[in-house]
Amino acid sequence: MFKNLLSTGSLIRALHAALTWAVTLVLFLFETDLRRSEKRGEFLQPVSFVLLVFCSMLLYFITSLMDPGYVTFDDELKGRISQSSRDAGDEKEQMIPVVQKAHRLRRCGFCMVQQQPMRSKHCQSCQHCVRRYDHHCPWIENCVGERNHRFFVLYLMLQLAVLLWAFHIAWSGFRTETAWKDWLQVNLLLLLAFIVIIIFTVVVMLLLVSHLYLVSNNTTTWEFMSRHRISYLKHCGSEENPFDQGILGNLWTFFCVCKTVVWERIYFQDEDELV
Repeated sequence: MFKNLLSTGSLIRALHAALTWAVTLVLFLFETDLRRSEKRGEFLQPVSFVLLVFCSMLLYFITSLMDPGYVTFDDELKGRISQSSRDAGDEKEQMIPVVQKAHRLRRCGFCMVQQQPMRSKHCQSCQHCVRRYDHHCPWIENCVGERNHRFFVLYLMLQLAVLLWAFHIAWSGFRTETAWKDWLQVNLLLLLAFIVIIIFTVVVMLLLVSHLYLVSNNTTTWEFMSRHRISYLKHCGSEENPFDQGILGNLWTFFCVCKTVVWERIYFQDEDELV
């Protein structure tokens, strides 16, 4: 029990929660727009801000604690049954070159999964194969994969909105003083919170822009960074993406399709049509 409480993931999540609410508390302690609204008896802005922070924290914990799409024994068994059915009854499938067929049956060299689905990868930190593996995020201490990737992007969107609003609130709270030392003494705590807000705003904005770009192209961070080493991509041209369904199709699949996608069908679609 105590080992789980003191695990790296628990400590990181506790640090994130503590830092978030500490910055929020500082924004209420100083004479910011939030504090002035409270004094006037106008609670819409303070309540809305706290609710937005709470929602961002909720999305953070959902993304951090949920199954990112681990490949289980049931998935492997279904894949083997499906493969046996195709091998036995689908003559059209036999006409696809063997070199392409090899991409369907990949064995993980680290765990017991004998049939690794396309676009999945074994994560050394989680010790699991993850479907549509994107990356292992140290800040949520979890993989970002097929099941939680959309929640990760939604979290980044909401977190950016919170940070931009917090930036405006913090800026409104700085007091003017004649001497530099006096100004620093009066605003030191708010200044520290302001610096934290700026740092996280830049990081979250860069992450959000990069992920939206990759999502619109239906590619993952792992595929983008290691394209030359991935068996099903290294034979493709530098601009070729076998999973691309157009920007609208990619966004629809990412945000609106909740079921498991069989990427092998999309990957071999062109070859099947030619045959």
